[in-house]
Amino acid sequence: MAQAGGGNTSHLDCKNLHQYLRTLPTKLLDQLYTHPATCLAVFQDLDSLAKTFIMRMLFLEQALPKASISTWVKSEHSGEYLEAERALAGLRIWQEQQLPGGLMGWVLNGTFQSNLKVALLGGGSPWSGSRAMNDVDKYGKDIKYLDTYALERWECVLHFMVGSKEACDGVSKDVVSILLHAGLMKCDAGDSLPAITPSGFHFLLMNTAAQVWYFMLQYLDTLESRGINLVECLSFLFQLSFSKMGKDYSTDGMTESQLPFMQHLREIGLIYQRKRKSQRYYPTRLAINLVSGLNQSSADAHREGFLVVETNYRVYAYTCSPLQIALLALFCEMLYRFPNFCVCVLTRESVRQALICGITAEQILNFLRSHAHPEALKKTPVIPPTISDQVRLWEIERDRFKFSDGVLYNQFLSAADFEMLRDYAKDLNVLVWEKPKNRVMIVSKAGHDDVKRFWKRHKTS
Repeated sequence: MAQAGGGNTSHLDCKNLHQYLRTLPTKLLDQLYTHPATCLAVFQDLDSLAKTFIMRMLFLEQALPKASISTWVKSEHSGEYLEAERALAGLRIWQEQQLPGGLMGWVLNGTFQSNLKVALLGGGSPWSGSRAMNDVDKYGKDIKYLDTYALERWECVLHFMVGSKEACDGVSKDVVSILLHAGLMKCDAGDSLPAITPSGFHFLLMNTAAQVWYFMLQYLDTLESRGINLVECLSFLFQLSFSKMGKDYSTDGMTESQLPFMQHLREIGLIYQRKRKSQRYYPTRLAINLVSGLNQSSADAHREGFLVVETNYRVYAYTCSPLQIALLALFCEMLYRFPNFCVCVLTRESVRQALICGITAEQILNFLRSHAHPEALKKTPVIPPTISDQVRLWEIERDRFKFSDGVLYNQFLSAADFEMLRDYAKDLNVLVWEKPKNRVMIVSKAGHDDVKRFWKRHKTS
């Protein structure tokens, strides 16, 4: 996805919370490791070799020489060893320490070590907000309801982005501010509602997991300006990753930062809460899978595909969702619309219009592929090669010409004058085009002033 404006670009490149944690200041990272849930979540998402290093050192209170640790791995796996070493150092799980005799060694971060023991062996205080309710909720919701609720709430945000008036009332000012901060929408002078940007078009064609992850990165980037504690919110996200679908949890023990944070998660479908003041909440699949970022299957896996693409460039959409139809209209021309079915066609003009808005050919093809109807998935490839090749050719077609501003020079009285000025423009590397036969040349806009001054001096001399 192209990076949108607003926010820290180093955060936007992160594909999971591990990468995000590496961008945090050392002080914040150490504070996070005071929460056992965070330590356990970070540990679980490491590769097996890094986990082995931690478990071998978990009950050691001293540093081990690097040379000794390297003997745990065969020489043919040195690449995996270096990768695990960098991952643990980047997350500050272990740190370098000089040993007697000038040798360098690794020692586990004391805070991480003690709290991981608590998480693995038991003990410590209950995690805030993660304690299951003892009484039965008479308004309890099953997993199917929570999946539907989560996608409906998230699609409400997407509806707002594509300009659906029905979605305006369901999107809070906080969500709108995040969309503006991320550069996914912008407010033009005189417009009452924000409009979508090219980055917003990119965002709409991503899968649900990627969309939620990107949105949350932008939201976390604004917590400090909101006066909300980032460490407590991240700790709550890690705790949610250990939640069980369909199980309700208590809000007892949640901090002043976590309570408004939970309400923001509720607005975008990561948490279900019957009322704002309810003492229990249900995490949805969007929240439980969030810690793994883009590495896990998305919520789209629980929604059946609806698109069939044929070799005649027609796209059949078996859907009644206004949002899905609006997304198709970004790069297709609509032909027919029925209550639960519509027919559209990929044309040169419709695809070119999408390309002008910043959508790439690969994003169009990925959208068609990832939302393919179950019957279409039985074919190999899912999208006919004639279609995929043509969409890519339409994109390449736009790259045949490169446009640049310039100034035309003509009506020279002699060939000598033309050649003198042309050579001067060449020396400055500002000559864009020339036709000596007609004594015509074009100079770049940036070099026009210098060439113009030189010509005036020549004429007066």
